[in-house]
Amino acid sequence: QVQLEESGGGLVQAGDSLRLSCAASGRTVSSYSMAWFRQAPGKEREFVAGITWSGGSTNYADSVKGRFTISKDNAKNTVYLQLNSLKPEDTAVYYCARSRLAYELRSGRTEYDYDYWGQGTQVTVSS
Repeated sequence: QVQLEESGGGLVQAGDSLRLSCAASGRTVSSYSMAWFRQAPGKEREFVAGITWSGGSTNYADSVKGRFTISKDNAKNTVYLQLNSLKPEDTAVYYCARSRLAYELRSGRTEYDYDYWGQGTQVTVSS
C-alpha cells in the first residue's frame, strides 16, 4: 500500500513563498511520475505540476508556470513544490499524487492518470 503525506502548507500573504513536501512510502518517487493537484472551495480539483520518474520532464498548469517549481529527491522518496509569488487565487488544498503507470515518459495532467493520493495540505494566501 502506497502512502503519501503532504506537509508545508500554511497562511501567507500575497507575494510570499512556501515549499510543500510529499513524503512517499516505498520506491514510489524513483519509479513513478508524481504530481501536485489543488482544489479551491467550490471548485473542481485541478492539475498544478507533474514530474516524471526520471525527473527529466516536468509540466505545469499555465496559471502557475514561472512561479511554481516541482522537484524530487529520490534518496528521501520525497517530492516538493516550491510556490513563489503567491496570489490569493492560489488558495486551495494541495494534494500529492502518484501515477498509475511506472516509467512514463511524460507525467499526466488529469486525475485519471493517478491512483494514489495524499490527504492534502491547506495553502491560504491573504491579499
